[in-house]
Amino acid sequence: MLTKKRKGKKEKNKMIVLDSFIKALYKVVDLFLSIYVWIIIARAIISWVSPYPYHPVVRFLYRVTEPVLAPVRRIIPPIAGIDISPVIVIFLIYFIQNILRQLMFRYYFLG
Repeated sequence: MLTKKRKGKKEKNKMIVLDSFIKALYKVVDLFLSIYVWIIIARAIISWVSPYPYHPVVRFLYRVTEPVLAPVRRIIPPIAGIDISPVIVIFLIYFIQNILRQLMFRYYFLG
């Protein structure tokens, strides 16, 4: 009888740790995606003012965002000289964040 209680308590502790890990992982991914959206916005704003291309901030923004924006730009080229790839990527990021939020809601509340 005592062994069953110990096993039950151990299993409950394992589930608490797993739930905490999943929740923390979700928060880290959500935070990363939110920061990435702001980096994309910063790059779009900087592209309007023709910055010095060798400035470290400009190089960082281009180096971080170009791997994501380039494939989108290949699929949807600039329209009338306006590059809409940042807008599309931001929408995709918000879509991913919404899906993750829904999955977390179902995991925790509908279990």
